[in-house]
Amino acid sequence: MAFDIEMIAARYSKMEAAITQARKVVGRPLTLTEKILYNHLWDGNPTKSFGRGVDYVDFAPDRVAMQDATAQMALLQFMQAGRKKVAVPSTVHCDHLITAKDESGADLGVAVKENKEVYDFLSSVSNKYGIGFWKPGAGIIHQVVLENYAFPGGMMIGTDSHTVNAGGLGMVAIGVGGADACDVMAGLAWELKWPKAIGVKLTGKLNGWTSAKDVILKVAGILTVKGGTGAIVEYFGPGAEALSCTGKGTICNMGAEIGATTSTFGYDESMERYLRSTNRSDVADLANKYKTHLTADPEVYADPSKYFDQVIEIDLNTLEPYVNGPFTPDLATPISKMKEEAIKNGWPLKVEVGLIGSCTNSSYEDISRAASLAKQVAAKGLKTKAEFTITPGSELVRYTIQRDGFIDSFHKIGAKVFSNACGPCIGMWSRVGADKKEKNTIVHSFNRNFQARQDGNPNTYAFVASPEITTALAIAGDLGFNPLTDTLTNEKGEQVKLDPPTGEELPSKGFAVEDAGFIAPAADGSGVQVIVDPASTRLQLLAPFKAWEGTDLKGLKLLIKAKGKCTTDHISMAGPWLKFRGHLDNISNNLLIGATNIFNSKTNEVKNQLTGNYEPVPQTQRAYKAQGIGSIVVGDENYGEGSSREHAAMEPRHLGVRAVLVKSFARIHETNLKKQGMLALTFANKEDYDKIQEDDVIDIVGLTSFAEGKPLTLVFNHKDGKKDEIPVNHTYNAQQIEWFKAGAALNLMKA
Repeated sequence: MAFDIEMIAARYSKMEAAITQARKVVGRPLTLTEKILYNHLWDGNPTKSFGRGVDYVDFAPDRVAMQDATAQMALLQFMQAGRKKVAVPSTVHCDHLITAKDESGADLGVAVKENKEVYDFLSSVSNKYGIGFWKPGAGIIHQVVLENYAFPGGMMIGTDSHTVNAGGLGMVAIGVGGADACDVMAGLAWELKWPKAIGVKLTGKLNGWTSAKDVILKVAGILTVKGGTGAIVEYFGPGAEALSCTGKGTICNMGAEIGATTSTFGYDESMERYLRSTNRSDVADLANKYKTHLTADPEVYADPSKYFDQVIEIDLNTLEPYVNGPFTPDLATPISKMKEEAIKNGWPLKVEVGLIGSCTNSSYEDISRAASLAKQVAAKGLKTKAEFTITPGSELVRYTIQRDGFIDSFHKIGAKVFSNACGPCIGMWSRVGADKKEKNTIVHSFNRNFQARQDGNPNTYAFVASPEITTALAIAGDLGFNPLTDTLTNEKGEQVKLDPPTGEELPSKGFAVEDAGFIAPAADGSGVQVIVDPASTRLQLLAPFKAWEGTDLKGLKLLIKAKGKCTTDHISMAGPWLKFRGHLDNISNNLLIGATNIFNSKTNEVKNQLTGNYEPVPQTQRAYKAQGIGSIVVGDENYGEGSSREHAAMEPRHLGVRAVLVKSFARIHETNLKKQGMLALTFANKEDYDKIQEDDVIDIVGLTSFAEGKPLTLVFNHKDGKKDEIPVNHTYNAQQIEWFKAGAALNLMKA
C-alpha cells in the first residue's frame, strides 16, 4: 500500500465538485494546472476567478518534503511554532551532506561520522513531530518523492527548488523556503500568487540519441533563466504521452532553471505504469477512477492559444540533442553546433570528467541507456578518455541497477559510483586538483552549471547534457564530438561509430531493494527529547528577529552593488558551507562572498564606509551591525535565481541588512525575503541602478504609510553632498506587510 493513501483518496473525492464549481466561476474550460489549484484552495470553495500574476491566493498543500540542508532551518523554525505534530504528511531526506570523493561506501561512512550531530537532530525532531525520516544513503529527495509520495493531481511544497520534479507524476509541486514549509506543517494556509500559464505542446516521438533531457534543454534556450518566472508550465500533446514518467520528471525538474513556479503533465499510461512498478497500484486504481479530472479539459489542448498565456511547440521527431552552458543552464547549443561554438568562444574542448545521475537524471531508464553505451566501449575496442562518475538517485535504483549488471558495466570503463546523494551536483565533490583553479571542461547530466558550483573552481566550464550525450562525450573526451555523425579511433586504429543508446523504461524484473532507508516516526513523540548543544558549531536555536521600529529607515549604508548574475549560490554558497546550514550565525560568514562588486569587479571585497578600507562582505556587514547601522544590498536582474535556500534571506536579515533593491527577483527568493521581515524592492526605472554610488548613505521613505500597490521612495545621499531620490516598487500584500512590521512571518505565527 502507498504512503498516505487515505489522504490521497480524500483529495480525489473532492475533485469533481471543486472542478465543476471552478468551471462555473471561470466561465470556460480549465487547464490541468487550474484544476489542481482550484481543488487545493484553503477554504475549499471556488467562488471567484483569480487573476493570473495578480491575485495572492491561500492554498492547502497535501504534503511537505525537506532535504537535510534546508530541513535544519525549517525545523528550527517549526520548533518555535508551538505545535505538537505536523498537520500534513511531511518527510526529511538526508541527501545534501554527503561529499563525493572515493566511492559510495567510503563516502557514506565519512558523512555519517562527520554529520552525526545533524543527523541525530533531524531524526529526533522527525520522530517527535510525526515526520517520516529517510536516512543518509536512502537517496536524493526528489527521486525518493517520485518513487514513494508523488501522485497525479496532488499539491506539495518542498524546501528545495527541484521539488518541481514531482510534476512528472502529474503534481503541482513547488519549491519554497523553510518558513513556508513551517507554516504548512503548522496547519496554516500557504500563499502563492496565482500563476501565469505556459503551454508546451509536444508532438512526435523521441528517437536515437535524443532524450527527455533535450526537451527541457531546448525550452531553457527559448525561455531563458527568467522566462518562466511566475508561471506554471503545462506539457501536453502526443509527444508528452509518449514520454516515460521519469522522463517527464526530468523535464519538470529543470523547469526550475527557467524560473518556473513548477511544471506538470496530465495523467497517462506511463504514470500508471510507474505507479504500479513502484508498488502503488492502489494510487493507480484511484487515478484511473478520476482520470478525466487529472488532465486539462479537451478544449484546452485542442486550441491551447486560447487558454495559455504563451504556447511553445516542439516536434520530438526532429529534436536534436543539446548541450547547455557554460556557466548558465539556458545557453543552449545543438550537438551539431557545439564544436563550432566551443572553438569560437574559447571553451576547452578536452572533456576532463563526465558525470551522470543526480535528481534530474538518475532513473532506471537513464542509467540503462548510459550503460548501453558503456558496454560498447569494450565491444568496439575503445577506451574512455575522460573520468566518469555515476550518482544513483535512490537506493531502490542503485540496488536494481546493480542486480541488472549496469554497475559492472560502468566499473569496466573505469567509472566511480558515488553515494545515493546530491554530491557533485551541489558542490559536494572533493575533486582532486580543483584548488589549482585550472581552466577545464566537464559535462554532466545535472540541472545547474553556475560558475564554481560543482567543484569550487571558477575556471571549470560545466556543460549540461543528457546522460547519453554526457557518456558519449566522456568516452570521446572531446566536447566537439557529435555521436550522431562522428567516429572514434579504437585501440586497433579503426574508425568506429557508437550505436544509439538503448534501455528500458522500467526494469523488466521489477524494482528490488533490501533497505530503502525509511524510518517511520513514533506514534506519540511527546516523550522524545530534542537537544541542541549551546556550544555546537553546526546547530543553533533561533532567536526571533526584531520587529520594525515603526519609522522610515534612515542612514543605511550600501553594503554591495552586485554586478550581473547573482544566484543564491552567490549569496549563500553551498559546498563546504553546507555544514553550517543549522547554525545561522556561522553560515552568515558566507554572505554574498560570491557576488561581484560592480565598483571593483571583485568578489568578497567591498568598501567598509566606517574604515574606508576594502574588506570581505560579511566582515563589513558585521561592523555595521556592531554599530547599530542598517544597510542595503543592490542587485541586477533575476536576483536570487537558483536554489530555494532561505539562508540567502536569513543571513542578511541576521546581520542587519534591511532591504534588497534589484531590477527583478526570482520568485522563491523574493518570498523568502518577505517571510524573514526584509524589504524586497525593485527599481521603478531600471536605469536608476546606475545612480547608486559606492559611498552612498540611503534613506527609505514612506514606510509609515506602507501599503499594497503604493511605491516607496529611496534617497541616495552621495559623498559629494548631492542626492538622488527614486521611486521603488514592491509586491507586498496586506498580510506580507504585517510580516514586515512584525519582523518576520514566524513572529506572527507565535503571537
